[in-house]
Amino acid sequence: MINSLTTEAANEKNSKWQDIIKRQKPLYSRGNEMRTDFERDYTRIIHSTAYRRMKHKTQVFFSPQNDHICTRVEHISHVESISYTIAKYLGLNTELTKAIATGHDLGHSPFGHQGEKILSEIAKRDIGENFWHEKNGLNMVDKIELLEDPNGNMQNMNLTYAVRDGIISHCGEIDQNNLKPRNEYIDLEEYKTPNQFSPYTWEGCVVKVADKISYLGRDIIDAITLGILDKNLKELYELLHCSSNEVINNTNLINDVIYDLCKNSSIEKGLCFSDKTFETINELKKFNYEKIYLSDKLKKSIPYFNLILNSIYDLLKENYQNKWKAKKICPELINDFEAWLSNYWNLTREANNKNDVIFDMNNEKDTTEL
Repeated sequence: MINSLTTEAANEKNSKWQDIIKRQKPLYSRGNEMRTDFERDYTRIIHSTAYRRMKHKTQVFFSPQNDHICTRVEHISHVESISYTIAKYLGLNTELTKAIATGHDLGHSPFGHQGEKILSEIAKRDIGENFWHEKNGLNMVDKIELLEDPNGNMQNMNLTYAVRDGIISHCGEIDQNNLKPRNEYIDLEEYKTPNQFSPYTWEGCVVKVADKISYLGRDIIDAITLGILDKNLKELYELLHCSSNEVINNTNLINDVIYDLCKNSSIEKGLCFSDKTFETINELKKFNYEKIYLSDKLKKSIPYFNLILNSIYDLLKENYQNKWKAKKICPELINDFEAWLSNYWNLTREANNKNDVIFDMNNEKDTTEL
């Protein structure tokens, strides 16, 4: 049924609305603002350096010489497109899905999930915590990424609650059908593990599902391009129980899965696939892991990822502790890092006046004004 979730859309009629649009502090107004809250979030995201960095980040395959292989920023466009189609059909707020989808991977590591594992090993070793990109995405928009306001002051991104929630709640590993939003408004710092809570909005649920739909099909196409999978897709035909005269490609896979989701979803059932399609999705996921993600060709890149990420981390850590000792060796890297710390220090120094936690560059420790 078309528009089956219209009454649940994120708008002024929604009982959650004031929580949905809440920001950590009031956002400046110039008196001639033409955009909605979610449109402002979207433009704040695309103007951030965190967003720009994703054009060189790996989605699955590390292939800098091949422009036809999906990167993290292209993946974001796919998720936005899929979530828009679903949200429009179901009668949800497409501006909100656009903002969440565009920002959902702001905290992702270089080198995809292999890079995430490496950074998690570093984090557990040095600070006793796991690194997971959904939580890092929330940290990015709340505490790390800086934007210049109309007066030239650097401020955190200060996004709406719904978008922040969508970022930390988007984990695409959906092992259950019938996805529904949670009712509780929570402090997002309560998140301790990926997938711990459902998103707060139906739009956040849509992005969560769209994330999975987007990568299952596209990763197969890239694997064929790189020679990891046979282009005749014999194994895939067997998995999907397709006859040899049927066409299996990204277009058909994504279209059929989206249509099935829209057809079967409702307020009562949640975002829901048919049993057959849900089984197919799980089989595709298993196929991708066995034939692509855990393939020998991808495993050969892991030592390189380890070398790059650990080398950069060790260099920044050493130079910070030794007052930029090796600035002459890597001036561009160190200067950029120092400039970010300087901007961050100026921002957190202002926060100190409000009894917030700050980072003391001189004492190299977190301090709190009591």
